[in-house]
Amino acid sequence: MEKSGNVVEPAKKTLGRWRSFDVVDPTKAGFFWLSAFFVVYCARPEDWIPGLKLIPLAKITAVLAMWGLFASLGRSKRTFRDVPLEGRLLLAMIVLLFVSALLSPVWKGGAISQTIDFAKVYVAWILTFLLITTFDRLRKIIFIQTASVAVICVISIIKGHHQPRLEGVIGGIYSNPNDLAFAIVLTLPFALAFLTTTTSKLGKVLWMSGILVMLAALFLTASRAGFIDLVISGAVTMWHFGVRGRRHMLIAGVALVCVLLMALAGGKLYQRFAALSGDSATEASAYGSYEARRYLMQRAVEGIERYPVLGIGANNFTTYSGIWHEVHMTYLQICVEGGIPALILYLLFFRRGFKNLKILRRTPNLDQQTVLFVGALHSSLIGFAVGACFAPEAYQFFPYFAIAFTATLLQTVKEREEQLAAAPLPPPRKPRYLLETYANYRRADSATPLG
Repeated sequence: MEKSGNVVEPAKKTLGRWRSFDVVDPTKAGFFWLSAFFVVYCARPEDWIPGLKLIPLAKITAVLAMWGLFASLGRSKRTFRDVPLEGRLLLAMIVLLFVSALLSPVWKGGAISQTIDFAKVYVAWILTFLLITTFDRLRKIIFIQTASVAVICVISIIKGHHQPRLEGVIGGIYSNPNDLAFAIVLTLPFALAFLTTTTSKLGKVLWMSGILVMLAALFLTASRAGFIDLVISGAVTMWHFGVRGRRHMLIAGVALVCVLLMALAGGKLYQRFAALSGDSATEASAYGSYEARRYLMQRAVEGIERYPVLGIGANNFTTYSGIWHEVHMTYLQICVEGGIPALILYLLFFRRGFKNLKILRRTPNLDQQTVLFVGALHSSLIGFAVGACFAPEAYQFFPYFAIAFTATLLQTVKEREEQLAAAPLPPPRKPRYLLETYANYRRADSATPLG
């Protein structure tokens, strides 16, 4: 048997050569439904396509993806034994959150419900690792996430151009303007990777338009945390794509676009930054928001001191805070709701993502596309690490997807190297005079000259 990519090929030896016959890929159905799940989660079609709210699309696609995976077990390239350490860390963290919910001193029912909802990320994570066995598949899944966020930005601007900060235009993970800005920042490096790698002129126009729309939507959210995150994540992205990739015009172009968009759509954002001093008459509520966030952080520290081991239960800080708000810092959020052990597992999990990228960056002979997407993943994770300091994103799936992408890309590169190492070397080319000698071996007549 031979393996090619993620397709097992039976081989037949004929006249000293191997002839391969393609068979149906056993993971094809599972990958199709995994792609559908990503479309449902990232694009939220039920929020802007009439009638779809009545159908539980996320549950249907997740169940069908799991069915496709189990139907291919024993015939696929990867098994559960191949799941890396970060997968086990995520599972341990979810189990700990369930224990925390069951023993919650605030609200057991709400914590259990939130943990069950969050546990879906593990299913998506495992399916991503086991079903995405080639770089082409990884690129397709990242494409779905990136294109979905671009579409969400277009719809948000069209439907909510009169809505302050685009709040509540789209539901779910995009309902809060800070969450929408966070998702945009995490996805922008991928959009730039697609813009850089596509060879189609139409593709370049579409990706440039998508990046412009995403940046415009980010400025319209007037999210201070999103803007700070954009500056830091964008600097890392420009280092990977512009400095290391020697695309200096790209740096100048992106800087010019950001300045123009800031001038055209950044008025609200400027007012919110000015309000931090408390002297702004135009946006006094922003200063109140700043003061409330400081109080919430102090309240979270008090909760950690009181419940250090198991916390108060997932999503229970809004009740515990006394003012019905989340703490606007992911690290404090996971610690106060899950306990210090959950925070340690959380940090170890994301550390593995950076470690995977470090190994990939040191891997020799990577093709240009892989190098660019490694840079995009690194920029996205930096964006998460920074943005998590300003937003409650402990249960948002995008950062967990990014870690899954690093794990599957590293595993794919390792499998590719193993295949190359196991491939038989081609026979050495014999000199012309040796071929003539072999042609006359044990023959009475003379050899016919070759050529």
